[in-house]
Amino acid sequence: MKKTIETERLILRELKLSDAEGMFELDSNPNVHLFLGNRPVKHIEESIEQIENIQKQYKDFGIARWAVVLKETNEFIGWSGIKYITDEINDHKKFYELGYRFIEKHWGKGYASEAGKAFVDYAFNEMKVEVLYAYADAGNENSRKILEKLGFHFVNSFTYQEELEVWYELKNPNSN
Repeated sequence: MKKTIETERLILRELKLSDAEGMFELDSNPNVHLFLGNRPVKHIEESIEQIENIQKQYKDFGIARWAVVLKETNEFIGWSGIKYITDEINDHKKFYELGYRFIEKHWGKGYASEAGKAFVDYAFNEMKVEVLYAYADAGNENSRKILEKLGFHFVNSFTYQEELEVWYELKNPNSN
């Protein structure tokens, strides 16, 4: 498995424990969690635990969320990537899902679309995934615009963890 992907402005790589401060900055911000059930983390240990959990997913499934780093400054700005979901969500189980989350000061700069495009290419061309899914809070217009820009199609709305969510899919154009 490839360990890094480079785009025009970004380096996408597996998360490391040294990313804990950046992860904590990201996930302790209530604005970041506005559409994520309003449960920001309170202690850096929670971020360390999350990174360890993601590192276990690399071992178990060969893929999970990756760090997004600015090429120019080598600064951690958030995460993006493909996760293998084993739980049942919206009547789907054992599927690949695209996700992203960025530190607030980096919103609106096109990083989620740039990283997302690289991961869609990676899923379809390297991993040979047939369908990628994504979901977002129904009220999160920005996230929905990013998914649509990446070519995802709205499928349905559903309730997940007491929140109204929207479900998207993107089929691999190389599959029959």
